[in-house]
This record gives sequence, C-alpha cells and structure tokens, in this order.
Amino acid sequence: MNFIETLREKAIKVQKTIVLPEGTEPRTLKATQIILEKKIAKPILIGNPEKINAAAKELGVKIDGARIVDPVNSEYYEDFVNTFYEMRKAKGVDMEKARKMMADEVYFATMMVKKDVADGLVSGAIHSTGDTIRPALQIIKTKPGIKSVSSAFVMIVPNCELGSNGMFLFGDCAVNPNPTSAELAESAILTAQTAKSFCDMDPKVALLSFSTYGSAKHEFVDKVVEAVKIVHETAPDLAADGEIQADAAMVASVGKTKCPSSPIAGQANVMIFPDLQSGNIGYKLVQRLAKAEAVGPFLQGIAKPVNDLSRGCSVDDIVNVVAATAIQAAN
Repeated sequence: MNFIETLREKAIKVQKTIVLPEGTEPRTLKATQIILEKKIAKPILIGNPEKINAAAKELGVKIDGARIVDPVNSEYYEDFVNTFYEMRKAKGVDMEKARKMMADEVYFATMMVKKDVADGLVSGAIHSTGDTIRPALQIIKTKPGIKSVSSAFVMIVPNCELGSNGMFLFGDCAVNPNPTSAELAESAILTAQTAKSFCDMDPKVALLSFSTYGSAKHEFVDKVVEAVKIVHETAPDLAADGEIQADAAMVASVGKTKCPSSPIAGQANVMIFPDLQSGNIGYKLVQRLAKAEAVGPFLQGIAKPVNDLSRGCSVDDIVNVVAATAIQAAN
C-alpha cells in the first residue's frame, strides 16, 4: 500500500466531518463525489444549495449525502455573527461588519470548525493562501505555545532512493515569505512532527542554505545558523542540522565530503527552506521535473485543522488533503 492509499485508509477509519467552503467549484464537487463514494470523510459544502446542486448536475457528479449549508440562511448564522463580534470588537469590528464576514463562505466555514460543527476545513482551489489563513488566525488562532503558522508538502519522488525511499517533507513552501530565525526553527520542529504523524517517518531535518558549515558568509546564512541553534535548544532530541546545502543533506557521498560530522548529512528526509521563494520554487521544480507527487500544503500551528490548496490543484489533490485533514483532526 502506497502513501496515498495509506492516507485515505486512515481517514476512512476516523470518519471526520470536513467543511469545503468552495461549494460550487467544479474540482471540489468532483472531489466530493469521490469522498462520499470511498467514505473518506463526511463533507459539508458551503453555499447556496440550488447553485451547488445545479453545478453538480451540470458536471454529472453525485453529491447525495453531502451536507449543504447556506451561511446567511443557516441555523448557525446569528450565533456565529455574535461570536465573531465578541471576538473581534476590540479590533474595530461592529455588528454590521460581523454580519458581512459571517456571510463569507470561508469565514463561516472557519467558524464551523471553531464551534466544532466541523472537524476541519479545506479551501484554496479558488481562494488565495491568505484568504484561507486569515480567517483561521482571527477565529481559531494558533496552538498554545506556537507563534507562527507554516506549511509542509509531502513530496513523493518516483524511482528515488534518497530521503525515505523517495519521500520527503518540504517546508515552508506556502506561507511565510521571509521567516525569522525563530519562525524557521518553529517550522522545522512542526514539519518534523508532521513527518511522524502523516508519514510514520523518523525525521532527519536539514535546514537548507547555499552554505554548508560556514563555507559562505552572508546574513542569509546567519539566519539559518541561528535557527539551527534554536532548534537544538527547543527540541534537543530531534535529529536536525544546518546550515547545509541540499546535495550534502540528501546525498551520502557529498555529505561525507562537505560535513562528515553531521548527524543527518546524506540522510535528510525533512527539508526546511530558508524563505518562501526558495521553498515554493523548489517544490514546484521537483514536482514537475522529477514527476513527484506533491501532497499538501498542510498548514501547521493552527489550533484546529485548516488546510490550504494550490489554485492549480487537481481533484485527487483535494481528496488527499481532505483525508490528511481528517487525520489531523483525529490526532
């Protein structure tokens, strides 16, 4: 059984309710049919029921069994408006603004997760990452002790012996444009936890740079060096090292030459990029050139499961992220 099959099997066992705020989006509707047929989760679609059913009929997909909730006409609307007002009035939100925000599908769906009407949320097929994360930070907030949200992709590279037989975690490739050393360290620790919970990996974490062990001097390198120190102080039992170049992190012969004393050189399966530019470019190059499967991104650090999709996602991508969200909700 491969990773995707295992992911879906785990989701089937836990049977969580996942809300999809992009209720009329074609890929989301096709994914909903698969989710229902395979019993991966209990989906809730947000939007006008007539429009959702008409869109499903036009696509020829069956969504019988999916719950459809129209925000303004729902039994939850007034309670959600009052809750949002109380949460955000110190930030200048009045009742009129609260009503407007709770009429928004993503904000409404996020409040469903906050109020335990749903176990998790998946959005982003037509919304930006910011449109998904902003409501989560305002309504659900981060886990205790966590200061920043980051993301991780599971990368499955075919015919590859590197990493964990071709499986890697890449972070952060979707959220923080220019993380501080502390944010980079937090992302590394959270991504290692994701590697354990999703992939049953023994994480070996490489904090990447264009320098290995001081081979180059630059403030970009200094940031990674400081992040490594924070990781070692915060999670001393985690196998993590850096600053290290990608080839030294993955390839044993290169690691032996460049940093023979490193505990993870040539063995890394969790790759932490120093900024969003390198992370986003890196995962897309691997996905397209190596024909790798990129599952995610999974958002890390939010108090309840909220996950973002790429706007270029496929139907299978949506199904897989829903499955992963269900597993997050069960942990």
